[in-house]
Amino acid sequence: MTWAVLRRRLFPGRAGTWRCTTTGGCRAGSTSCPRQGFPLTMLIGTACQPGFTGSLDDLVHEIFDGHWDMIGGALDGALTFFWPDEEWDYEAAPEGREACEAARWEQFSTMLTTAGFPVPTTVRDLSELFLTWGLARREEMPAALPLPGDLLPLDLELTERLDGIRWTMRTGPLLDTLVDHLVDDLGEPAETLTSLDRLAAATGRDVDDARLALAELVKSGDARVQRGEEPADAKSLEARRRFRPVMDWEHFHDNRIQVSRGD
Repeated sequence: MTWAVLRRRLFPGRAGTWRCTTTGGCRAGSTSCPRQGFPLTMLIGTACQPGFTGSLDDLVHEIFDGHWDMIGGALDGALTFFWPDEEWDYEAAPEGREACEAARWEQFSTMLTTAGFPVPTTVRDLSELFLTWGLARREEMPAALPLPGDLLPLDLELTERLDGIRWTMRTGPLLDTLVDHLVDDLGEPAETLTSLDRLAAATGRDVDDARLALAELVKSGDARVQRGEEPADAKSLEARRRFRPVMDWEHFHDNRIQVSRGD
């Protein structure tokens, strides 16, 4: 597709370029945001590409000929928490689609009004809320994104779930790098004598990242750490002190998904 430069202004009287600062926190079927929240972040992400200026309407027309099913048609389509034609799981939600949708709306509306924000009813309204929150803005991106708990009163269960997602996003790449080293470079050793500074050098990370990755490997049950004959706490290891990661490769392969990539 040949991309045309979008020249229409974001708002009347003010030219601007979208800048996306969203992190994908709004997901389809989430109790915290209608299902259109996620495709809206995708749309804003496209709007922030170099060379584009204009409104989200411009993008919908440019890319989808004015109609995109993932946002319910157009930007003025009504927000919903569930796809209208999806098969309903009455075992998981015996109250039915309408009652479940109403409950989600009540929770969503209460959360917003308690925090002093208007309750959006359309995708366009939601995009305005994203701007108000600072999840998307024109011209300049903030140095740090606001967390959901900074904007809305979240219940404990949702707070813990979001904290877990953020922690996994932080530690996942570090753990993958350590595993690649153990598998590809060392050939899945039962144990090896090493130190945090050696692991950091081998994986291209710093010592703190190496310590964090090792701690996550132990936490998952894939390894334990020994210093001599005594167990050691991975979180307390010093940079130059030698230790032995003892791997449980059977547990590792039974509990991890492996993806093969072709060249």
